[in-house]
Amino acid sequence: MARTPIFSKIGIIGAGVSGIAAAKQLRHHDPIVFEGSETIGGVWSHCSYRSTKLQSARLDYEFTDFPWPGAEREESSFPSHLEVLDYLNSYARHFDILKCVRFNSKVVGLRYLAGKTSEEPADLRATPPEEYGSLLSGHPVWEVAVRTNNSDDIQLYNFEFVVVCIGRYGDVARMPEFPEKKGPEIFGGKVLHTIDYCKLDKDATSDLIKDKKVSVIGFKKSAIDLALECALQNQGPEGKPCTMVVRTLHWTVPHYWIWGLPFFLFYSTRSAQFLHERPNQSILRVLLCSLFSPLMRQAVSKFIESYLLKKLPLEKYGLKPEHPFVEDYASCQMALMPEKFFPEADKGKIVFKKASNWWFWEKGIEFEDKSKIEADVVVLATGYDGKKKLKAIIPEPFRSLLDYPSGLIPLYRGTIHPLIPNMGFVGYVESISNLHSSELRSIWLSRLVDKKFKLPAVSTMLERTLKEVEVMKRTTRFYKRNCISTYSINHSDEICEEMGWNAWRKKTWLSEAFSPYRSQDYFN
Repeated sequence: MARTPIFSKIGIIGAGVSGIAAAKQLRHHDPIVFEGSETIGGVWSHCSYRSTKLQSARLDYEFTDFPWPGAEREESSFPSHLEVLDYLNSYARHFDILKCVRFNSKVVGLRYLAGKTSEEPADLRATPPEEYGSLLSGHPVWEVAVRTNNSDDIQLYNFEFVVVCIGRYGDVARMPEFPEKKGPEIFGGKVLHTIDYCKLDKDATSDLIKDKKVSVIGFKKSAIDLALECALQNQGPEGKPCTMVVRTLHWTVPHYWIWGLPFFLFYSTRSAQFLHERPNQSILRVLLCSLFSPLMRQAVSKFIESYLLKKLPLEKYGLKPEHPFVEDYASCQMALMPEKFFPEADKGKIVFKKASNWWFWEKGIEFEDKSKIEADVVVLATGYDGKKKLKAIIPEPFRSLLDYPSGLIPLYRGTIHPLIPNMGFVGYVESISNLHSSELRSIWLSRLVDKKFKLPAVSTMLERTLKEVEVMKRTTRFYKRNCISTYSINHSDEICEEMGWNAWRKKTWLSEAFSPYRSQDYFN
C-alpha cells in the first residue's frame, strides 16, 4: 500500500561514502538520504572481511575539511575497514549529516513526473535537447518509492532533484553462467558469493572454511584477501589448501615503492600524467602523445613490471599477466598484495589453477581441459553488478540510456547524464582515491544546484563524455570501469575551472610538477 507523497527539494539514494559526501555539500537544502541498511558506510559496512584494509594510505583517503585525527594522520599505514567506518561516522556526526538519513529505507523504484516521456527509449544519436535545464525547477520531477523496515507499506516522496549514490559494488552479485546441468545445483558442497561471506561473523566463517577444501573463484582484491583468510584458518596438518581459480590475471603490488622510488612519481603527478592521453587536449598535446608518449609510457610500465617480477614470485606460480602494467592502473584494477599471501603459497596453503572456463561436478569443479578438483566450499569472488542495481530503480526510457556507449554510463563530469533530467550520479567514477573523486564531484554538484555556474549545451556535454570513453578504450582493454586514474588531475582541473576555481592548487611550480595531488589541495 502506497501512502500520500511527501515533498522535498532533494533526495539522495545511498549513505555510503558518495552519499554522505553529497549530503554534506547539499545539507543547506535539507536533503533526505535513503539508506537501505541500518548504518552508513556502504561497502565498508556490509561488503568487507575482517582482514579488509584500505588500498591507499590515510592521507590519500580523507575529506578536504575533515583530516584523520592528528596522530593517526601521520601514519602511512593502511587503515582497516573498521577504522575507515569510524572515520566516516565521525565525519557524519561532525557535520550533522545523520539527521538527514532515513535508515532501513530501501528505494524500490522511481517515476518521472515532469512532462511527458516518449514510450520509446531515447537515443543518444538522435538530436538532443539544447539545454539541460535547472536542477531545482520549483516543482516535483521524480517520485521515489521507499520501503521501510521490510514492511509491505510503500512511502512515496516527490523531489525536484535526485542524487543516486548506490555505487557499483555490493548488494547485487555478478554470477557466472553455466552449461545446463553443470551449475551449483549438482554440487554436493556449499556455494556462496563474497557478498554472503561478508555477512558471516567470525565463528561462522571459521566453521565454513577451517579444515575444508575451499575454492575461490577470481584473482582480484576480494579473492586474494579471502584466499589468505582461508590459508590462515587452515594451518597445521589437518588444514587443507585453498585453490584460487584464475581466469584473468591482473598485476599486484607489494607496496607503493618501485626500485626505491615512491609510486606516485609514475602516475599521480602533473609531469607523469602529461605522458598520458586525456580528453579535450590541444593539438600540440595530441601530437606529443602520438609521437613520444607511447615509448615513455611503455618504458615506465616495463620499469614497474621489472620490479614486481623481481619482488613477487609471479612467474614461479604462472601469475604474470600478458598485458602491460599500465592497463591495470588505467582501469583501477591494480591490487595491493597482502604481505603474507605468497609465504602461504610457498607453504602450499594457497594453490592456483588457471582456467578460462569451468563448471561444477558433484564433488567440486571441472575445467575445460577435463581436469577436476574436489571442494567442500566454493566462494565466488566474481564481483558486483552495479548496472543491475541502477536498472532496478531507474524507469524507462532513461534505463536504456545507462548502456550507451559500450556499456559505460556517459556522465558529464562523472555526475550528470545529459539526457536524464534532474538527476545526478555520485560514485560512478573511479580513481586512485574514490573518496576524493566523490567529494570533488559533490562540491561541483552543490554549486551547480545553487546556480553558481551553468552547464554547457547538452550536445557539448555528450561530445565530451564520448571523448572520455574513447580515451579509456585506447588506454586499456578493461575500459568499462569508468576509471580516470591516468588523467585524474586534468579531470579535476576541468571541474575546478568550471566552478570558477584556480585549477593549479600548489604553492610552487616544482610541487605542481612533481608532487601528488590529494584532497587537501582542493580545500577552498
